Amino acid sequence: MTRDESSIELAAWLKTAPGRYLLAWEQARLDQEVADTFGFHALQLGLPELDGLRANRMPHRWVASDSMQLPQPLPAPAPADDAVSTRPMRPGPALHCEFDALPLPDASIDLVVLPHALELARDPHHTLREVERVLVPEGRIVVVGFNPTSLWGLRQRLGHLRRGMGVARERGLFLPRAGDFIGYWRARDWLRLLGFEVEAGHFGCWRPPLAGERWLQRFAWMDRVGDRWWPVLGAVYVICAVKRVRGMRLVGLVRQDWRAKARPAPAVVAHRRGSATPISRDSGLRGDA
Repeated sequence: MTRDESSIELAAWLKTAPGRYLLAWEQARLDQEVADTFGFHALQLGLPELDGLRANRMPHRWVASDSMQLPQPLPAPAPADDAVSTRPMRPGPALHCEFDALPLPDASIDLVVLPHALELARDPHHTLREVERVLVPEGRIVVVGFNPTSLWGLRQRLGHLRRGMGVARERGLFLPRAGDFIGYWRARDWLRLLGFEVEAGHFGCWRPPLAGERWLQRFAWMDRVGDRWWPVLGAVYVICAVKRVRGMRLVGLVRQDWRAKARPAPAVVAHRRGSATPISRDSGLRGDA
């Protein structure tokens, strides 16, 4: 399946009852995570159906897609409720590019949001390396992904098993069939290897994998108790991390060369009391009487 077909399938699934339920939770969570992130440039990779940067106040914001169907520009955020007055910000243009080869210079973006971008990326490792490259020091990254250790992930694995056995062909899967689900702890390890410091992690969508709107509403109570009793079993997770850049210092041969080039202190000549014979402190030898 090509990336364009995967994007079309995901867009169609997001229009279903569980897809709308998922988008509502992710939108509310992202609004909280990006609202207090300041800077000049913000970027969203993938999932144009989600306005992941609408609550952010940066003057330049873009949404990028790797499919041939270009997304619409992000809308301007709503006016702030606090005492600080902000003028409306114009939406940024849409970008079409490969996520593992971003057409951006090094250290040029302050915030990058990846809603399910790693799951559909051609090379998720290279995509994260590209994000680390374009982020400024202390820049923030927000990763959203499906949780394979959840009821939704279990339903998806059972669907793949049934399809492999030839039991189900069309309606065996609950989630879109494209993509490789990346676990929460696995994604955290990838971020740490690239020098990111994970600040927070959140889980959501604890209702069972049901296709009907009425049945999903009957299990709405699971969202109220899931965060307390079984938080790691949420169908989706959000990871917030910061790019850390360590300080530099002189080590190894550089320090040794600096010491080797240091000039010795000049010799100091002293006189012994009661004698005219000079004594050199530099050599430690006394002259002949």
